[in-house]
Amino acid sequence: MADTEEVTTQHSTVQEWTRALGESVGSPGGGAGAGVMLAIAASLTSMVAGYTDAEGEQENQLADLLSRAQNLRRTALELADGDASASRAFGAAFRLEKGDERDQAIREASLVAARASAALGDHAIDAISDLSWLADNGNKALIADVVVAFGALRAAVTGARTNVSFDLATLRSSGLTLEQVRERQPGLWAAVEKLDAAIERIDRMTAAVDDRAAPTDSA
Repeated sequence: MADTEEVTTQHSTVQEWTRALGESVGSPGGGAGAGVMLAIAASLTSMVAGYTDAEGEQENQLADLLSRAQNLRRTALELADGDASASRAFGAAFRLEKGDERDQAIREASLVAARASAALGDHAIDAISDLSWLADNGNKALIADVVVAFGALRAAVTGARTNVSFDLATLRSSGLTLEQVRERQPGLWAAVEKLDAAIERIDRMTAAVDDRAAPTDSA
């Protein structure tokens, strides 16, 4: 297997990538994992769309949905690898000697990481509507796959939300207060609330179709 720093979603096997994820190095880490979960959600969306027949206007909608899902799978894996690189910079910043240079490096690394997670979260939010469309109009025999995709999408959104929040809080290590962080990074601060709302939306949609996906559930 290649060195952990060289492992990527593009050139490594699943076994190699997950083994690297399990190492105590943090690159890849949770953010990269969220990217892979988004890629899984996109792949399942693509699969269900491919098994779905549609006519008229829905045929065009389905074709567009399929194209978005295929593009998202590729984008999500690129974001996963980008997060792994950001994690290395993040760790390097904290290993510097205390002082102005360290504080500046922490600020820069934290913001890069937060923006990367927010971007991943935006892509995940955009994918919710397509899964919802498949829940209503997709091949009924694959509703369980739709629910699994919702689960993977929820994991991606939760990961993005938590990482943005954590990275913003980490700015305190460079001498900022949370209030200063909120004032200086209003867009990233708002992203956390937007991702919270997305998690609630996914939960509602999953609950709405769960009886179709798991009809033998005693609950």
